[in-house]
Amino acid sequence: MNLFRLDASILPGSSTSAELADLAEAEWTAAHPGSTVTRRHLGSSPLPADAWALATLAAFTAEAERTPAQLEALALAGELAEELRAADAVILAVPFYNFGVSQHFKVWADLVIAGAGPTAPLLAGTPTVLVTTLGGGYGPGTPREGWDHSTPYLERILADVWQADLTVIKRELTLAATTPGMEELKDLAARHHAEALGAAREAGRALVGR
Repeated sequence: MNLFRLDASILPGSSTSAELADLAEAEWTAAHPGSTVTRRHLGSSPLPADAWALATLAAFTAEAERTPAQLEALALAGELAEELRAADAVILAVPFYNFGVSQHFKVWADLVIAGAGPTAPLLAGTPTVLVTTLGGGYGPGTPREGWDHSTPYLERILADVWQADLTVIKRELTLAATTPGMEELKDLAARHHAEALGAAREAGRALVGR
């Protein structure tokens, strides 16, 4: 059995998304001792920013005319796509940055698409847990309702394009405890945290069951 784990936090030592993903992973590995966990951390080991353009242009270039850089980018794109194809289960920990996904995650997703094709169902039926964390509140009735341009994108790529059997764990208000002006939200943030911890454990158990 092979679990693919991806992290995208730029703060790996204090990542709120990793905290939740760790709980889900622990449930999976407890049920599959000795199994393989393939890891990719985009925050601490980012992919080359120009690789997607190189791989994409290479696809429109005659094989004999491809540059070494294009060939390298194509190989990387193929490797990333194969990591998903080979997975029996997937956990992704993807924080919310600047009202969207980080450049690190976007480069990865674009390269996977370059390696597999724009509509390849790489995760068809594969149980997948997406953990996403947001510093503020973006739900109905909040001042920034509708500003979350990350979660819908992630769901489109994972569930609609790659056809994963997707479970989403979303924790908001992660910055309430440390950010001036958010003091009155601390209790609500604590409840969000507790609920997310429980959801992560349950998602890990469900990952095993599926």
